[in-house]
Amino acid sequence: MKLNCDMGESFGNWRKGMDTEVMPFIDMANIACGFHASDPMTMDLTVRMAKEHGVAIGAHPGYPDLIGFGRRDLHCSPQELKSIIIYQIAALDGICRSHDTEISYVKPHGALYNKMMQDRQVLATVMAGVKAYNRDLALVVLANSERDAIQRLAGQQGVQVLYEAFADRAYDCDGYLVKRDQPGAVLMDQQQITQQVLEIIVEGQVTTVEGTSIPLKADTICVHGDNELAVATVRHIRQALGVHLSNLLPETASQLAVK
Repeated sequence: MKLNCDMGESFGNWRKGMDTEVMPFIDMANIACGFHASDPMTMDLTVRMAKEHGVAIGAHPGYPDLIGFGRRDLHCSPQELKSIIIYQIAALDGICRSHDTEISYVKPHGALYNKMMQDRQVLATVMAGVKAYNRDLALVVLANSERDAIQRLAGQQGVQVLYEAFADRAYDCDGYLVKRDQPGAVLMDQQQITQQVLEIIVEGQVTTVEGTSIPLKADTICVHGDNELAVATVRHIRQALGVHLSNLLPETASQLAVK
């Protein structure tokens, strides 16, 4: 199970996240591409940090919405959205090439991510944009009850997908993330976050805000790094995963602890 984190979301003199502190503890860095956040220098710095720590690099494209941090739904035509996706991947890819590294996946941001999980046409358009740029790139999507339908669409589009769960976001009974403006949408307690991660990994399920348990099978888990608890939370998760694996796969657990 890989840990991923949204990175490179500072802009000019405005700072967001604890990228330098969090980077050593993750496996995948979702790097903003300039539309919802970031700028060329921030992207360059984040790519260099990811390469230094052996972290896989993913493009994190969003709607062109710096003011709203990409969390406002914008109505784009399919061709416009496809072009927006390609443009942002290409921008990050150019910086990666300058550092002799590469993008390995794409994870949309904010409102675009939520929209594609609710609207199959938007998801198909995002897939088409990823494939048009590089058919070898994987697309990160939300792991929920629609997994089979998403997999069929990905097969039709010829795109690889990675299913993602969230360590610090609450789920509703349909397997979607609770909207950020709702109470309890973002988990802030380290113990609660770790418990949710272990439940997803060990039991293949998650407990919803309604108190029910629903199946959840994921390839990667997202941990947000934009609060003061980020570093401690990621380290706590790493430690908990290492303890869980120690009796099953001692060598793997040792490697996880080193990471």
